[in-house]
Amino acid sequence: MPDPAPLTDRTALARQRARACTQGPDLFLHRAAADEIEERLSEVNRRFTAAAVVAGFPDFWRERLHICLPGTRVVSDDKVLALAPGAHDLVIHALALHWADDPVGQIIQSARALRPDGLFLAVLPGGRTLHELRACLAEAESRLSGGLSPRVLPMGEIRDLGGLLSRAGLALPVADAVTLSASYRDLGHLAADLRAMGEGNALAARSRRPARRALFAEAARIYRETYPAEGGRIAATFDLIFLTGWAPHPGQQKPLRPGSAITRLADALNPGTARTGE
Repeated sequence: MPDPAPLTDRTALARQRARACTQGPDLFLHRAAADEIEERLSEVNRRFTAAAVVAGFPDFWRERLHICLPGTRVVSDDKVLALAPGAHDLVIHALALHWADDPVGQIIQSARALRPDGLFLAVLPGGRTLHELRACLAEAESRLSGGLSPRVLPMGEIRDLGGLLSRAGLALPVADAVTLSASYRDLGHLAADLRAMGEGNALAARSRRPARRALFAEAARIYRETYPAEGGRIAATFDLIFLTGWAPHPGQQKPLRPGSAITRLADALNPGTARTGE
């Protein structure tokens, strides 16, 4: 059976990231993700001493985490991760999983790098991220050419992304989302922000022909009419999906077996009438 067509043009992605670094990256999504990760780790009753981070911008994450996670190993999000089996008590996959052709494989490799009862934590854009941009580009291109070209990376839904944790063999899987709302002066400034994060169009199936200026002019017009923000600006949505799972360990808490509860749900919702099972 032939391998599936790749999602990502890795050469183009590397070129875009390098260009962003050369021109001075503006990694506002990475900063927001790092803030949230630091807060979540502070709530875990655990001191991590052998952390690793998988990232497309290793320098940013190395500098950002050197205080709360000193000595963190930072590796690139290559197809084969440079992580030794059982070497880490924490692996963070930082805003790179959405570009993976095999996200389950990336999580499995991360899980194998964990010690028993080690923590895996991933953050990636998903859900309704850039749904405004996707809709406006699609409508503009359909009007002008009668067809569509892949221009914005498809985003996974939280339910599907959460299911990857169990498929990778991680215990106690949890998936949740944080929604960030932003506004921009116009479509051009939104596109510039995406380029500054190395998040341009690196889809393998993208058209190699330069897009017509009329396409972006029409998309900008539709965007301003359909998704206005205060002050004559345009609105943009970013959903950060957080995936959490633990390497299996005999001492971990286990979910109750079906039918083993001793309290009825109705009683739990009405504590004044609660009673134990017979």
